[in-house]
Amino acid sequence: MTTNHYDVIVIGAGISGLSAAKLLLESGLSPVVLEARDRVGGRTFTVRNKETNYVDLGGAYIGPTQNRILRLAKEFGVETYKVNEEENLVHHVKGKSYAFKGPFPPMWNPLALMDYNNLWRKMDEMGMEIPREAPWKAPHAEEWDQMTMKQLFDKLCWTCGARRFATLFVNVNVTSEPHEVSALWFLWYIKQCGGTMRIFSTSNGGQERKFVGGSGQISEHMARRLGDRVKLERAVYSIDQTGDGVVVKTLNQETYQAKYIIIATAPGLNLKMHFNPPLPPMRNQLIHRVPVGSVIKCMVYYKENFWRKKKVVVSEV
Repeated sequence: MTTNHYDVIVIGAGISGLSAAKLLLESGLSPVVLEARDRVGGRTFTVRNKETNYVDLGGAYIGPTQNRILRLAKEFGVETYKVNEEENLVHHVKGKSYAFKGPFPPMWNPLALMDYNNLWRKMDEMGMEIPREAPWKAPHAEEWDQMTMKQLFDKLCWTCGARRFATLFVNVNVTSEPHEVSALWFLWYIKQCGGTMRIFSTSNGGQERKFVGGSGQISEHMARRLGDRVKLERAVYSIDQTGDGVVVKTLNQETYQAKYIIIATAPGLNLKMHFNPPLPPMRNQLIHRVPVGSVIKCMVYYKENFWRKKKVVVSEV
């Protein structure tokens, strides 16, 4: 079994893991990145072909306040463009399509509109009570953490329209159902993203821009900078910290040793690794209770903008 010595082992070649390794290398240390898959990028995944040129099948959008990744893009010369918000969007519900402008579909019922606005205002007000760095210190932390977002919506929403869109709001932002999500965590998450308007908006919001050429370029540039320090198809199954440093073993019979380790993967993947000494029981219980959400992303391409000929103008991203 081959043994390799480094200062720091990074598990996971997504943006977090690669940027950590890049910073370590620039600081004069010797990192290595172990990635189970045959590609870098993690939850960003840009596919290239002659029909579409490129398409982001994973994470794609960036916006104001996401300064670290914008800084990386600038360093590597990756340009961004603004998502088209000049024409109409379409909201399709119960077999009918409604054209609208702005981040949220229109509410024709004045009672639903008031319900809708009250919900966003109340969520932002609740978020203001939650400390950014210590959400468990919020005045109502225990009460809100024992409540799901579905329970909160049932408490706050009076109309079906507001409740339906509130459900969509959770689906889109965290790829989970409202009954699966802690109210404390979700409200803290929304606050971290700048509030309900910014997280869901295009202009001056979380969906304002995309990368020319795809988001996968960021990870690909960092991987090239790191060179052969990025090891693909190295699924880690053992992490031993009983000695002075850390010893990591991979499924392809390689052993890596280092002073420190950074685990930059989704928490659920920790369950596939054997830790020695074992992780604290409370940590294991936490991992079991924070599953990764599931979502399907469908990309559709057309030979021509046929809707323009029919004078039905819809934004193209």
